[in-house]
Amino acid sequence: MSKEPNILGNSDNPLFYPIDGETRVSAPDNRMGDAVRLYVRSLSVMQKEAVVACAGSDISWRLTSDEGAYLNGFDEAPCPLSFLTTGMVSSYMNEILSLAKKRGIAINNIRLIQDNYYTMKGSALKGTMTGGAKNIDLEAQIDSDGDTETLRSLIYDAISASPLNGLMRGEKESLFTLNHNGENISMDKAKAVGENLDEITPCDLKVAVGDWSGIINKAGVSPKTKDTNSSHGSSLADEQDRLLHLRAICTLRDDGVKMIEQHLYNPHGSIFHYLCDENDRAPNAISYIAAGIGFCFMTQLGRYAKIARKDLHGYTIIQDMHFSKGGASGGTGKAGEAAPVETHVYIKSGEDDDFARTTLDMSEQTCFLHAFCRTDLKAKIKISDY
Repeated sequence: MSKEPNILGNSDNPLFYPIDGETRVSAPDNRMGDAVRLYVRSLSVMQKEAVVACAGSDISWRLTSDEGAYLNGFDEAPCPLSFLTTGMVSSYMNEILSLAKKRGIAINNIRLIQDNYYTMKGSALKGTMTGGAKNIDLEAQIDSDGDTETLRSLIYDAISASPLNGLMRGEKESLFTLNHNGENISMDKAKAVGENLDEITPCDLKVAVGDWSGIINKAGVSPKTKDTNSSHGSSLADEQDRLLHLRAICTLRDDGVKMIEQHLYNPHGSIFHYLCDENDRAPNAISYIAAGIGFCFMTQLGRYAKIARKDLHGYTIIQDMHFSKGGASGGTGKAGEAAPVETHVYIKSGEDDDFARTTLDMSEQTCFLHAFCRTDLKAKIKISDY
């Protein structure tokens, strides 16, 4: 168990909620059809808090993330990878339902089961540790009058129509700026955005009126599988060669809100239940996608400093993402597109500027979800009865 304070566990506020009033975090200029800005700050090593703002919505959400025993975390909130998996399967559900309606395919019931896989190999201290992303498995369990080939075509086309397709297909190198102890500094290997943003200091966040207890909830421990081999603190080892495996199961509530059950098989962690909605009743798909990438990168910043035993006493990011509208849900009729992720990094430490540069480079190199963006990935589809 971590020796750091359990800030999330000791908080009187809900961990996930829409924000009432000013946040100082607003969506970036919408240049592709949809845009999302994420502000993330470290609370206590592995615990993180985010504010996410999407173009076209007046609601900003406060989200939090934690890690389990494998990173000496408290497991108070979902791990970063589960946010992207949740947003991804939710985006697929959006496109499947919209495309089925356009094609006149009646879907009586549907369940999506998605498995995401990642790798971590090498040594952090030698600079060889690298995160990787692998192709996904997606099973669509459908009750429909459509035949198997009609449904298979529907699922493949819906995946292509998802805005996430723009990050999943092709190889997009992420872009960065770096600020160390209040000064903008040059980077080493990381590719530059081109313009630094001033660091944001969010105001005190106020919970909007309502019951938000159902947005994200912990629901026990994930079952162990053949991939489960993690142990306490194992993800902090200098030398690693491991496979990570998550699963998300997405169904629909009667009112159309998506319900996602997320399992973390390796490293072994908890089950979390999410709600996702495109009409502001819960965070939408791209909010969860953005949160996953930002939270994962923040974990790598803290993890590298822990492994290297360096002084990193404060770190935040501002992350901008730009997507097209969904090919079906947004009516474009095209494959989903996305621009490279833009991340502005603010590090406060007692170390020199070279440490800040190395921390940025190693964090990008080991981040599973920046690896997801720079890797050409495919989905293996299975169609089965509901």
